[in-house]
Amino acid sequence: MNLTRWSARLPGTQRRGAVPAARGKTDDAATGTATGTAAPAAGAKAPTGASTGEDTASAPGADPAEPPGLGTAATLQDQALSALGDTHSAVAAVLSRLPALIAVTHGPAHRVDFVNDAYADVFGPRTTGTPARDALPELADLGLLPLMDQVHRSGRPRTVKARKVTRADTAAVTRQGYFTFTCTPVRADDPDPERRGVLVFAADVTDQVQSAERLRESERRIHETAVTLQRSLLPEQLEQPDDLRLAATYQPGGTDAAVGGDWYDVITLGAGRTALVIGDVMGRGVRAAAVMGQLRTAVRAYARLDLPPHEIIQLLDGLAAEIDATQIATCVYAVHDPGEGRLAYASAGHLPLLIRDPDGTVTRTEEPTGPPLGTGGWPHVSASVPFGPGCTAVLYTDGLIERRGEDIEDGVTTLMRALAGATGSPQVVCDRLMRALGVTGQHDDDVAVLVMQYPDHTGHPDGEVFRNASLDLLGGIEAAPRARAFATGVLASWRFPVELRDLGVLAASELVANSLKHGTPPMRLRLRRTDRRLVIEVTDADEHLPRRRRADPADEAGRGISIIATIATSWGSRHTPDGGKSVWCEFALPS
Repeated sequence: MNLTRWSARLPGTQRRGAVPAARGKTDDAATGTATGTAAPAAGAKAPTGASTGEDTASAPGADPAEPPGLGTAATLQDQALSALGDTHSAVAAVLSRLPALIAVTHGPAHRVDFVNDAYADVFGPRTTGTPARDALPELADLGLLPLMDQVHRSGRPRTVKARKVTRADTAAVTRQGYFTFTCTPVRADDPDPERRGVLVFAADVTDQVQSAERLRESERRIHETAVTLQRSLLPEQLEQPDDLRLAATYQPGGTDAAVGGDWYDVITLGAGRTALVIGDVMGRGVRAAAVMGQLRTAVRAYARLDLPPHEIIQLLDGLAAEIDATQIATCVYAVHDPGEGRLAYASAGHLPLLIRDPDGTVTRTEEPTGPPLGTGGWPHVSASVPFGPGCTAVLYTDGLIERRGEDIEDGVTTLMRALAGATGSPQVVCDRLMRALGVTGQHDDDVAVLVMQYPDHTGHPDGEVFRNASLDLLGGIEAAPRARAFATGVLASWRFPVELRDLGVLAASELVANSLKHGTPPMRLRLRRTDRRLVIEVTDADEHLPRRRRADPADEAGRGISIIATIATSWGSRHTPDGGKSVWCEFALPS
């Protein structure tokens, strides 16, 4: 016998439908205890029985004592949808306990339906039923009302990040914070605009914002430290040779700590000659700056040897490999000799020098260009270009002309056009080139520019013809008297004080005597005057460089260089490009 259909009539047996009914009553009681009775929201679906006009109590299997609408999944879903739109529902109770700030509005005026406890803690209690412009003035101050209008019209959520919020005077915590606000549409598909609403959700991101600010401040300090380190390795003030006018500009790239290894320097070599160097260590960061500092120091030391440019580059190449085999640098080393009117240079993978002639024509140095420093095993060679009075030379690093997505040759061409129209002092030329190439404080690469000008003295009372004098000596016993007579006449024409004239004649006599004894003809005596010094130089065909030594009382020779070193401000010697040597000394002119 099948007792299932009769089980409900047996004593002590519970009907099947009573179990979900009892559960529904329990849930309803719990909900009523927590939040009170929830009124159905506008637009919510009615219970199934009500919609068809049927009496739910007379349905087969239904319990007359069971509340209508509880017992089917569809009815529970309808009540959940109704609760989402009712600020007095269980969902509202859950939203009230969330730590995020929540406000719900409806209609084009954004009338307030609900604000949770966290929102009230930050901005204070709010009155429902009032337009947000009046009830939620903080949203207007934050500029969110236009955003809410867009969300209400379009039905698409919008977010604004990290807005600064000042808590109300009645807030539990009286401090400023940062919140990210998200405006989400409610009932976006409802055709009635009064029923559509907006849910404002604000998450506290104060800790993240403060952490980001601390990180930016730390990066700023690290960047300043790196830039300070790099600037300390660059010359604080350029040397200003007598015959040249120079200026340099350095612009660190970006705002991070990854500064580059660009450097430049100017070194006076004596006898009116000047060395210029510019380089770029590949890579970025403090390590690159440290390698740059070591290379710059080495250049100054090697320059004192007064070697040809390619030999300086060879020495730097070996040193770069010893410092750090992973760091590669480019460099160009140039020497200007006003007596020869040329600029000798050697390049280690660096960009070409640009020369602007007095008529405005701009040319670039071509080959030879050797490999970068640190690669090793490749000989470098020197070359030279004419560089006379009225000329301007520009040395630069790749940050000035290199741009992403563009050929570097296009950058060189642009720089040449800018240099053709750049006139004025070297510093003015630097500034014009930086502007023409679009270099600003936000440039993403380091930039170094070095500009050198050779003034033209033609037409001045102390023109070039009166600043240089030379005498060829073929040797023999008459060479020394001729040299003394020539020096006496030239120094007298330059109207130097008697004491300086006597010292100049003595120095010329000793240098010529030293060349006659230890050198090989042909010999030449050259005197040059600048605004600040007198230069006396003797060249010959012998490659042996003199050294200063201490002569014993019985020695008949060896005192000439010691006398020169004693009476002159400075002295030195070097090999000449034609295979001979040059010995020179300088006297500072009285101010």
